[in-house]
Amino acid sequence: MTPQILTRPLPGTTRDPLYPDSDGKPMSETDFHSHSMVWLRDALEDYFAAAGRDDVYVGMNLLLYYEQGNPSGRRDPDVLVAKGVGNHWRLSFRVWEENAVPQVIFEVSSPSTWRKDIGAKRKLYERLGVAEYFLFDPQGIFLDPRLRGFRLEQGVYIPLTPSADGSLTSEELGLRLTVEEAMLRLRDAQTGAVVLTRNERADEERLQAERDRLQAEQDRRRAEELASEVARLRALLGKNEGKE
Repeated sequence: MTPQILTRPLPGTTRDPLYPDSDGKPMSETDFHSHSMVWLRDALEDYFAAAGRDDVYVGMNLLLYYEQGNPSGRRDPDVLVAKGVGNHWRLSFRVWEENAVPQVIFEVSSPSTWRKDIGAKRKLYERLGVAEYFLFDPQGIFLDPRLRGFRLEQGVYIPLTPSADGSLTSEELGLRLTVEEAMLRLRDAQTGAVVLTRNERADEERLQAERDRLQAEQDRRRAEELASEVARLRALLGKNEGKE
C-alpha cells in the first residue's frame, strides 16, 4: 500500500470565516491613489521577476492579519513586500501562517488615511517589526516631503534622510525611490537602472521592433545594391575579356 503524502495548503490560500478576505471598503479614493498603487505593485513584481526572485511576494490592498485568534487585529496596507514566502496569490496575509511579517510596507496617502499613515499605522508596523516603512503622497497635498521613509533600528523607526533629489534608498529592496509626479519611480540602488513601467516597457519593445525592422530593411537594400554592383562588374569584365 502506497503511503499518503499529506501537504499543507499554501499560506493565505484557504478561506477562514474568522478572517474575512475583504473589509468591504473600496480599494482607493482617487485616481491618483489607485494608479500610484498599481504602478508601484507592478514595478516591484517586475523587478523581482527579472531578478529571478520567485520567493518574494508583492501584495496590494491585501488584508494583513497580525494576531491569530483576533480578527480585528488587521490592517490593509496599500503595498507590502514579503521575502522568502513564495509569490503565489493569496486571499489575505496571515503572519502566523507565513511565519513572517512583511519586510517593507508602503502607504499611499489619501484624504482619509494620511493621518493614520503617519500615526497609528507607523506605530503598529514598528511594533510588528516591519523593517522599512514608506509613505508617498501622489498629490503633494498631505505630506511634506511627499516621500517619507523609516527604517527599524533596535525596535524603533528612524526616519530616513533623503538624498539631494529627495530620493530614499530601501536597503531591504535594493532600490532607490524617487518621486515622479504621481508615480514612485524605482531604480536599482547599485546600477541606477530604471525599473520601467509596463506601459514604458511595451513602448520600448515596440520601438526596438521598429528599429529591428528598419535595420533589416537597410541590410536588405545594401545586399541588393551589392549584388547589383557585383553583376555590373562581372558584365563589364565579360565585355573586356571579349575584346581581347
